[in-house]
Amino acid sequence: MFELVDKKVVMDVRELVAKGEHPRREILNFIKAAPVGTIFEIHLPHRGEPLIANLQSFGMNVIVNEIEPMHFRLMAVKLDEF
Repeated sequence: MFELVDKKVVMDVRELVAKGEHPRREILNFIKAAPVGTIFEIHLPHRGEPLIANLQSFGMNVIVNEIEPMHFRLMAVKLDEF
């Protein structure tokens, strides 16, 4: 579902969420398995507060940008194993 390229993963789940899917578990499992130093760019149709809270609980700082209406980008870096 997601691909790691040069220590960066872009996860655009807007279409999945629009279809009624909730890929939070898949996102979190991928982040847990990724190596330390990986940069995550996650695109959502909404701010994604529950996902932000999960990432913060892993000790990750999350930067949120609203790109346009119904398009939010979360940026975070995995700094430690968890």
